[in-house]
Amino acid sequence: MIPAVEAVVQPGQIVRVRSRQYLVDDVRRPQQALQQTVVSLSCLDDDAQGQPLEVLWETELDAEVLAPHDWKSVAARGFDSPKKFAAFLHTQRWNLVTSTDAKLFQSPHRAGIEVMSYQVEPLRKALALPRVNLFIADDVGLGKTIEAGLILRELLLRQRVKRVVVAAPPSVIVQWQQELDQRFGLPFMILDRAYVQRRRKERGHSANPWRTHTRFIVSHALLRDEQYAAPLRDWLGTFSAGSLLILDEAHNAAPSAAAKYAIDSNLTRALRGLVERFEHRLFLSATPHNGHSNSFSALLELLDPQRFTRGIPVDPKQRDAVMVRRLNSDLKAVGIKGFPRRDIVPMRPSVPAQDPTEQLLALLDRYAELREASSSSKAALIIISLQKRLLSSIEAFATTLAAHKRGLAKKAKTTATRTIAASALNAPGADDDDDDVDEDDLASDAVVAIEQASEGDTVDGEAAAVLNEMVQLANQHRGVPDPRIAVLRQWLKDNLVVVGKDGKPAFNERRLLIFTEWMDTRRYLEKQLSMVLAELVPNDPDATNRMATFHGGIGEERREEIKSAFNTDPAKHPLRLLLATDAAREGVNLQNH
Repeated sequence: MIPAVEAVVQPGQIVRVRSRQYLVDDVRRPQQALQQTVVSLSCLDDDAQGQPLEVLWETELDAEVLAPHDWKSVAARGFDSPKKFAAFLHTQRWNLVTSTDAKLFQSPHRAGIEVMSYQVEPLRKALALPRVNLFIADDVGLGKTIEAGLILRELLLRQRVKRVVVAAPPSVIVQWQQELDQRFGLPFMILDRAYVQRRRKERGHSANPWRTHTRFIVSHALLRDEQYAAPLRDWLGTFSAGSLLILDEAHNAAPSAAAKYAIDSNLTRALRGLVERFEHRLFLSATPHNGHSNSFSALLELLDPQRFTRGIPVDPKQRDAVMVRRLNSDLKAVGIKGFPRRDIVPMRPSVPAQDPTEQLLALLDRYAELREASSSSKAALIIISLQKRLLSSIEAFATTLAAHKRGLAKKAKTTATRTIAASALNAPGADDDDDDVDEDDLASDAVVAIEQASEGDTVDGEAAAVLNEMVQLANQHRGVPDPRIAVLRQWLKDNLVVVGKDGKPAFNERRLLIFTEWMDTRRYLEKQLSMVLAELVPNDPDATNRMATFHGGIGEERREEIKSAFNTDPAKHPLRLLLATDAAREGVNLQNH
């Protein structure tokens, strides 16, 4: 018997097949008993509209006919009065009034925040450009995210933008998602490994995750990964009209200027193949210029290649046409209030006559003089690395010095290996290659780089004696509190500790944020300050929650947990001291309390 499938599915119906919605175009009945019904479909989902599909209806496991919708519920309460309908109609017209007028804005009235007058200037400048190629370089705390959100909302209202990609450091992608949703009512999807896995599980491994939505937030790290960049290029095509790229902390995309000539970083190279595909580009950074004109012109070329060319001096007139740059002091000078005063108070520790850091600095200077005769460029880089770590802490210096000595004891490896090791000694440049990697692993990699760069070098005579003396002195004092710990202890006692109602010391509701660069120093400070806190407030019931560390590789969940704790009212959360590395340097909001 031939099944009467047409009684179940008919042309014009909406059905769900393979987790997607389709319109039934045609139903071809089987001609014989063992044949099946062929149903021709057209996809209705946003990311695959109109794509045809033919299925054998009886074999589809999840096939179902969706119930038709009628208009009964729409008119259940009757029709609006002419006056009310006229008000609605006029509202729709007013919503379209700025579609062709660049001087009338809608987005400031659609934001769930109080927009400051100066935050409208980037919006005015963006709408005056034929394409929104704008660099917002306002000072820290002026609200670059808000200014970018205003521009984005305005472009969406004017239907000039359909696709949006926000690229940001991993530490702030959740923050971007929350602010765009809460302040502007714009839902964004965070495209990460988990998102890609979910979409491919739903739609097959060959599905392009970028085609599943129109607004994404992605980390700089994934933009450098070809597994994510290639599908993005495929989604955009050679040029995507109505597309917008918002690049947060754009200075990371500037070529590294550690050498005489600016060298493209991995992020720079990745963006060169992407930015040209976006119609609109919006760059954000409080530090747009790193002091090297060649690097700055290369960054501006990514923003607007019609105005700027790498290696050609930047024309101030052209620069001002695409850049908005205001400092806190500029706004205060014109009478805009609301910015807290920033006091820079030097804290000078009392250094003893036989301070080990001073002794190690003198020995390191002598070691550098003795090594100047070396023709190796790596010798100078190693000395610079040792100087940086010594100024950070003896703990970091001792670890690096031990790696240097181990490398000297080994034979030289291949030239290629030694070149790579030498390049790893440079200070972190614009390319934040490791912004989502565990910083303990980075610390280990840095030590390995020092060790490899030292291989094959020869240190003898007085230089060897000075090196051995530094190693002995550093190991002797690496775990001993240095004078800066004493200064921190006194500051904590004066500013964070009060006498409680029971006459015993207790923590007040102030908080302290300490930044440090090196992992060894972070661990050293964590150990020393834990003892200081326990000494200042003995038997503290919240001792385990008084201090937290914010560093790379702690994971998104833990990162958000720490941010939430530090921004919570101090009366409701015991956290008082946050020890942070460079992972918290860019765009992380920690200013609530």
